[in-house]
Amino acid sequence: MKGGEKMLENYYGRRVLAGRDELPPAGVQTLPAITVETREILCHRCGQRTPKAVAALPRGEYYCPHCISLGRVSTLCKFYHVPEPNQFTISPPILTWRGQLSLLQEAAARQVSAGMLAHQRQLLWAVTGAGKTEMMFVGLAACLARGERVAIASPRIDVCLELYPRLRAAFASTEIALLHGRQERPYHYAQLTVCTTHQLLRFYRAFDNLVIDEVDAFPYAANPVLFYASQQAVKVNGGQLFLTATPGEYLMGEARRRHLRVTYLPLRYHGHLLPEVHCHIVRRWRQRVQEGALPVAVQRRLRASLQGGHRFLLFVPHVADLATVARACTRGFPTAAFATVHAQDPQRLEKVQGMRDHRYHFLITTSILERGVTFPEIDVFVLGADDDIFSSAALVQIAGRSGRSASRPEGRVDFWVTAHCRRVNRALRQIRLMNQKGRRCQHELPIM
Repeated sequence: MKGGEKMLENYYGRRVLAGRDELPPAGVQTLPAITVETREILCHRCGQRTPKAVAALPRGEYYCPHCISLGRVSTLCKFYHVPEPNQFTISPPILTWRGQLSLLQEAAARQVSAGMLAHQRQLLWAVTGAGKTEMMFVGLAACLARGERVAIASPRIDVCLELYPRLRAAFASTEIALLHGRQERPYHYAQLTVCTTHQLLRFYRAFDNLVIDEVDAFPYAANPVLFYASQQAVKVNGGQLFLTATPGEYLMGEARRRHLRVTYLPLRYHGHLLPEVHCHIVRRWRQRVQEGALPVAVQRRLRASLQGGHRFLLFVPHVADLATVARACTRGFPTAAFATVHAQDPQRLEKVQGMRDHRYHFLITTSILERGVTFPEIDVFVLGADDDIFSSAALVQIAGRSGRSASRPEGRVDFWVTAHCRRVNRALRQIRLMNQKGRRCQHELPIM
């Protein structure tokens, strides 16, 4: 590729910030950054309106405070852009994955592939551990073979870091970019992009098909900026595929209005049901922990897992609970190797990798690990599951960390609560409902 074309790649399907008075390179369009209205300013990157008094800069200039983490958009700026040309070299074989789908997965994969071919808006509603990623492969391969540009976005960096190596192995001949806020490698043009949903704000009409994994997760769920970003990143006639085990009210409403095609899969890839949750009342657990010891019932259950050779995740409601629970665990299990993890932990990614590498017997974590990470053969425990911090969807996702491996599909899941509450009961009902649907599928269709 010639040097000029290589330089233009940086603008394909992108919005790249530039100074207002800069002259664009040859072949590069300019797009407005901000529109100033009577009382508000409109940001064209994130779609948010801001009162002028809030957005004011000196000398009558304005900026957008909503997407400033990606670089300040202001009236002193403009965007450089080149319409997406789909300028890719296709190198067969496209799909290098040699795994096998179950009959139920194959049926779901065919529906998803057909929807991607037709550039539809669709939802793959599958239980946690159903193999959603693998069910995308056939559709992705067909898109890439047609020369389409595709992105897979997730709200969480952890999910992106787990998806990226799996996709590189499955599509070994395809150029794949990984984009997130902590990425040190500079941006490069690629046919397949794996990114956080925040990174979609940098794209404009770039993708023929956009997949959003864990669409119900924070911070994407109920975030108008990220929803706008996902709409702007897709071409006008592009398709969108949403993946989740716990669709929220918006997606359910779209499905009811037939604005969204739904593919449902109630069984995991290995054909087993979700582990049932054991829920226990443990009063004043936080007081007990602050006194230096785990409640007896909790300590007994954790010890049983350790003695059985099973690693586990222990979820607690708040960052402030991590240190006290860790001290109690050190006292109760002095020979066990473990670490605490939370969203702002600078070593979070290293600790998660350490758990994957079996350097820890367990992790004590906040809800940051509720989804997107897979550790085989683990148990899952939630201390204080009735705390307001845990939504029903979060509890379903947390429970879904267990039983994901075919070598130990049963797992063990325990919730400890100070009192029964609606959110916990709703999560338990959803798991039971999924398993009821799963049992019907087991009777109607062989899994392998």
